[in-house]
Amino acid sequence: MTNYTEDNDKLYRYLFKDRGVRGEWVRLNKTFNETLATHHYPQPVQTLLGEMMVATALLTATLKFKGNITMQLQGNGALQLAVVNANDQQQMRAVARVQGEIQENMSLREMLGEGVMVMTIAPEKGERYQGVVALDHATLTACLESYFQRSEQLATKLVIATGEIAGEAVSAGLLLQVMPDGTGTENDFEHLSMLATTATKTEFFTLTAKALLYRLFHEEYVEIYPAQSLHFYCGCSETRSAHALLMLGQPELNEIFTENQGVIETCCECCGKKYWFTPESLAKMNN
Repeated sequence: MTNYTEDNDKLYRYLFKDRGVRGEWVRLNKTFNETLATHHYPQPVQTLLGEMMVATALLTATLKFKGNITMQLQGNGALQLAVVNANDQQQMRAVARVQGEIQENMSLREMLGEGVMVMTIAPEKGERYQGVVALDHATLTACLESYFQRSEQLATKLVIATGEIAGEAVSAGLLLQVMPDGTGTENDFEHLSMLATTATKTEFFTLTAKALLYRLFHEEYVEIYPAQSLHFYCGCSETRSAHALLMLGQPELNEIFTENQGVIETCCECCGKKYWFTPESLAKMNN
């Protein structure tokens, strides 16, 4: 018997050849927990970050080039910023900034206030693309479905579940999308979307990808491709921290060094790693 945890932090692509619809499934466990490890976010913020990480992971599976995708929510509410970045190697990181009280069961709009979603696609070679979408729907999934409809004219269905299993945070979800070659029909897409919405949280969290797809689509022919592994990756470094400080300019740096007895401590927002600099060590980094 297959252990469902084997599919933790895995992403699968699949195809309904007879329907002209493609799909992806992902479950984040260790990746999600490592993201939350250095922060004490309110529960609604944790849930939102889990949804954003799943959605971003699903979007990276559509990349046909080396590069990365950044999903950013920003607003004037207590939750001012939530950012997830992932690349074609399925390396992910996420962070949120809270500047106010987040109450239990707050909605997306209640947390962000007046806000927007910014999607940035940055290939290693080629032009960077950025799209700005109004958060004019009640849920993140509805906003993203609207984004796809507007930007790519592709019918898209997202189903995402976030919660806990065995005392650990978990977030999982699936995406269905009409093939861009025009082979899929609206009826085919609607039929598969309706079946996808019958998945429960427990099934998302405790079934393997193949078991869940069989449970949902056992009357369909589904071609499943090999899994990709996902993991948390911050990418911070002493050099990057030093360069960020140097951008402040020498007069401001001198003032900060004086206020802090000659040592500046920096802390990475994503992973919590700390770096320390003296005037001498920072000067060496600038040479």
